[in-house]
This record gives sequence, structure tokens and C-alpha cells, in this order.
Amino acid sequence: MKRQFLTSTTALILLLGAGQAYAGMEEAKAFLDAEIGDMSTLDRAGQEAEMQWFIDAAKPFAGMDIKVVSETITTHEYESKTLAKAFSDITGIKVTHDLIGEGDVVEKLQTQMQSGENIYDAYINDSDLIGTHWRYQQARSLTDWMANEGKDVTNPNLDIDDFIGKSFTTAPDGKLYQLPDQQFANLYWFRYDWFNDEKNKADFKEKYGYDLGVPVNWSAYEDIAEFFTGREIDGKKVYGHMDYGKKDPSLGWRFTDAWLSMAGNGDKGIPNGKPVDEWGIKVDENSRPVGSCVARGGDTNGPASVYAIQKYLDWMKAYAPAAAGGMTFSESGPVPSQGEIAQQMFTYTAFTADFVKEGLPVVNEDGTPKWRFAPSPHGVYWKDGMKLGYQDAGSWTLMKSTPDDRAKAAWLYAQFVTSKTVDVKKSHVGLTFIRQSTLDHQSFTDRAPKLGGLIEFYRSPARLQWSPTGTNVPDYPKLAQLWWQAIGDASSGAKSAQEAMDSLCAEQEKVLERLERAGIQGDIGPKLAEEHDLAYWNADAVKNGNLAPQLKIDNEKEKPITINYDELVKSWNK
Repeated sequence: MKRQFLTSTTALILLLGAGQAYAGMEEAKAFLDAEIGDMSTLDRAGQEAEMQWFIDAAKPFAGMDIKVVSETITTHEYESKTLAKAFSDITGIKVTHDLIGEGDVVEKLQTQMQSGENIYDAYINDSDLIGTHWRYQQARSLTDWMANEGKDVTNPNLDIDDFIGKSFTTAPDGKLYQLPDQQFANLYWFRYDWFNDEKNKADFKEKYGYDLGVPVNWSAYEDIAEFFTGREIDGKKVYGHMDYGKKDPSLGWRFTDAWLSMAGNGDKGIPNGKPVDEWGIKVDENSRPVGSCVARGGDTNGPASVYAIQKYLDWMKAYAPAAAGGMTFSESGPVPSQGEIAQQMFTYTAFTADFVKEGLPVVNEDGTPKWRFAPSPHGVYWKDGMKLGYQDAGSWTLMKSTPDDRAKAAWLYAQFVTSKTVDVKKSHVGLTFIRQSTLDHQSFTDRAPKLGGLIEFYRSPARLQWSPTGTNVPDYPKLAQLWWQAIGDASSGAKSAQEAMDSLCAEQEKVLERLERAGIQGDIGPKLAEEHDLAYWNADAVKNGNLAPQLKIDNEKEKPITINYDELVKSWNK
């Protein structure tokens, strides 16, 4: 009798267990029906198999409440509102996905690093912090995690090699510290319709002696800015350039997001210049930061950097609307979509969706854009082999201070929202691509004509020249905040471009010096070099086959070069 009772109980438990697993799959099927359909690189059987893996892997954590955090952009709003609920329904792990400002994410992360208190179970923070995570060793190496403690919760279908930004989140030790969740580039934006207008083309050719087209260098960008500023189009006076200049934290990332590299600051190297990166920070052969100022072999205040700042100031004053100088990033962002701007050097593609809304002056009646994205032009100091622009890569990071079970549950969620099952749909919502397989999906070929060259750029070889801040930056939170204050002084007229960059590199070196003195980053932390003049360090760079710091070029107005946009796109497809 007792044996029979046990057998019945066991059968009941098995039945209930099967019911729960079945319920998970029912929830998964409902999610796939309602949300995914054929918007996936996996067929339906592949989607269901991946969902079954999540259901099985999540069983030990069912009923757990976890908290993760990211900045507020469209992609993360979709995750927070739609994917978090689906994950909770399918796995039984309840996820609270908080959306806060980008600066607040970094602040929470800093607090967790300093206190050891587990504030969030996982963070989506920019891969700009890769040098910070590697040197402080407070973030889990995902390479080690996936092979060891996290092996049982690592999706066999994750396919790390499919992530187009994995080089951004890999440290000099060869290990992956962050998993990209979304990424977007800063690209050149221009009015394709105005550039193809016969009168505009004829007038430009007559005035400048070459064809109006996508500028390949800053010299051509400057000519185009001058040409359009004050020109009347459709009864309105238009401007040849747009930017922003208010002394505000957003001014900082306007420059750390690779403005100096576009000018030709730093050394050759993809994804970042070595030994001198686009912040002007130099490292030695062991990746130890040795300086930021030219006096220590850095380039933050070198001729290329000063040229970059001076051009920024000159163009905003001469070719942008008068209000631009007093605007922040968020205030200036929508201005080109209002129909009075001919071109913009620096446009974040995360806002593509806002530029293709029906009824905007920059959108045709059939929904196709009157504008296009193209690769950014480069400055006179730029050489082939250098990075050419910035790419943001918000990436999943697991802190060592997070208990293992919570980190495992959060890692499951991180993989769910980046999985092949959901990534195509998520990319259609946010247009922030992370997987090559998604970029190759037929649905993006179909949608490409309405996205102004975004898909063509991401499928092109040019994409490789766009990258986030690299590993030369040893403490991103401390160093990044110095930029907006120094450049704000140049923007307001309180300091010259040279004075502002002299001040910035000196402040950066104070942070490097404090880190060196504290010894907190061990044998991969800063070790400042001796001071010498520009000629000394330039000769040293040349002797070692490097560039930075370059000497000042006497004539910084080089021969302007443009290229026809349609010919450029065709060349990518060869």
C-alpha cells in the first residue's frame, strides 16, 4: 500500500512537472505567434527548440525576482516592456528591466564597484567601459563564465561569432567581458534630394570647380557647408551644417565618441589606434597607459586634436543656426528632420526611426527618405588604416559582486533578448544591429529603401572603421566627465582650442597619476612616461612605425574630394 501511494505521488509530481514545462512551452508558442512570426533567422522549429532550451535551463531559478538596468532608448524600451514579460512568462523568472539615463547607469555601476553591494543583477553599459572592466577585474570574464560557472546556463545556439561587435568587448587578454545588446554608429547625414537637384549641382560646380557629392574629406564638407548656408530652397533659407555647443555632459560624448579620430588624431588600428587611441591616450607594449599630453607621447593636445576642435567651433559659428551653440544633444537631435539643414557630419543612427516618420519635411509621400546616411568625411591628419567614427555598443555586463544564482538568471535573460529567435524583430523595432545573420535577413533587404542607406552601410566593409572607445581608457567614468568641461570652455569662448585641449590632457593625466599611485589596477594600470617635446615624441613614433603625435600641417585646407553617393553604394556591392 505504501509503495503504491509513493508511486501515485511520484506520478502526480511528474504530471505536475510536465504540466509546468508544457505551460512554459505554451507561453513560448503564444509569444512566437503574437510577436515573432517569420521575423527571425530561425524557422519555427528552430525557435521552439531555442525556447525549450530556455525553459529547461531556467528551471532551477523559477520564481526568482531579478533586476537589470539599461539606458532609455527604443531598443531597451522594447526589451523592458515586451521581451521581459515574455521571458518571465516562458521561464518563470520575473525580470524587472529598469530604464534610466545613460549617466545614471554608469553611476549605479560605479557604486556597485565601490561598495560591493549588488544593486543590479546585470547591466547593459557601453562597451566604452571595456578598459575599465578589464583593469579593475570587477566584471566577470564572460569567456571564463561560459566555460565554467555559467556553462549550464549558456545557450549552445548563442553563436558569439555572429555578433558584429565582439571585438569591441574583448580585452587585450583575449577574453570577452561584455555581450553586445544593441549598437549604432555616428554617420554623415545629407539631403540626397538637394544634392541631386540640377541647379544646386550646376551652381556648386561653377563656384568650387568640382562636383557636389558626399564629402570624402573635411575640406569638401566645409565647401558644401558654405555653399548651402543662406541658400534659398523651397522658399526657406537653409543651413549647411548642424551641431550643438552648450556646456553640458552631452557635449562630452560629442567628442569622446570619436570626433578626434575623424580629424586624424591617434594612430592606425582597428577597432582603435595603437599605441595612441582616439582619446589621445598612449599605452606601452603591456597596454599600460603612459600619458595623454603630447609631452608624454600622447595626442590629446596635439595638432590633430586642436584642428578637430577648431573646425568644430568654426563650422558651428559660420554654418549652423544661431541657436545651435546653446543647444544640448537632445535639443539639437531633431533639427535636421525639420527640413532646413543640408548636411550633418555627426548623426547617431539610433534616431533613424525618428527621421523616417510620415509627414516630416524630410520624408517623401511614399515613405522613402529625402536624405541618406554615408560614411563620415575625414580630416587632414587622417590616414588610411585609422578608425573613422564612433559606434555605440550597449553590452551586457555581469559583476563579480552579483551572487552566482542571480547572475545565472540574469545571463539567461541577456541571452534571450539577444537570441536568434528574437533579434530580427528587435532590430526592426530599434534599428540597432548586433548580429550579422540579422543584417543578412531578407526583411532588411526589403526595408532598406526606407532607411536611407543604414542597411547598406552596415552590410558594407566601411562599417569596420566605426568603433567604440577602446581599452586604452583605464577608467571611463572618471575620464569621460573631464571632456565636456574642457571643451565647454572652448565652445563658450573662455579658452582657445589649444588651451582647452592642454587643460583636458593635464586633467586626464592627474587621473592616470592617481591610479598609478594607488596601484589599484596592478601591472595593467597607468605608468606615466617622462616628458619631452612634440618633435621628440613624433620622431619616436616615426622610428617605431607609428603616427601620433603628428606634427602640425602648414596648410590644413587640403584638396576637397567628393564622391557620388549612388556610385559609392554600388562599389560596396562588388
